[in-house]
Amino acid sequence: MPIRPELRWYYPIDWPLLSKRVRFERAKGRCETCGRPHLATIHQLADGRWYDEAEGEWRDDGGRTAAWPNVETYAGYRVWRVLLGTAHLDHDPTNSRFDNLKALCQRCHLRHDRKEHRRRRRLTYLLRRALGDLFHGPYRPF
Repeated sequence: MPIRPELRWYYPIDWPLLSKRVRFERAKGRCETCGRPHLATIHQLADGRWYDEAEGEWRDDGGRTAAWPNVETYAGYRVWRVLLGTAHLDHDPTNSRFDNLKALCQRCHLRHDRKEHRRRRRLTYLLRRALGDLFHGPYRPF
C-alpha cells in the first residue's frame, strides 16, 4: 500500500527493505493472519472462505481448514489477487520495530485498521463541523 505523502517523513529511510524483510523473510510470502499467499489469484466466498491451491483445501479467515462449499454457496464466489502489505500493530508509523510489524493481506489489513479508521473519520467530521460553525454556519455534509 503506498504511503501518503504527508506521512512519508514518519517512516524510516529503509522502510522498503524493512517491509520486504517482514513480508518475505519472516512471513514467507503469506499473510500472517489468514495465510493467503502474495500475488496469488484466489477464489473467495461471501462468508470469507477461500480456496488454497497449494494445499488443495478451503480455509476460513483465520487460515484454518474449512468445509467445502455446496454448489449454491460456490455460485457466489469472487476472484481477486492477494497483495501483502506491512502493518504497524500500534498504528504508529514512527514505531517500526520488527516486533511491531506484521505482514497482512488487504482483507486482514483493513480488518486490523477498522477501529483506527473509524476514530480518524470521527475526528475529521468533528473538525469539519467546527470549521463550518466558525466560518459558514452549521456544517452540512452534503
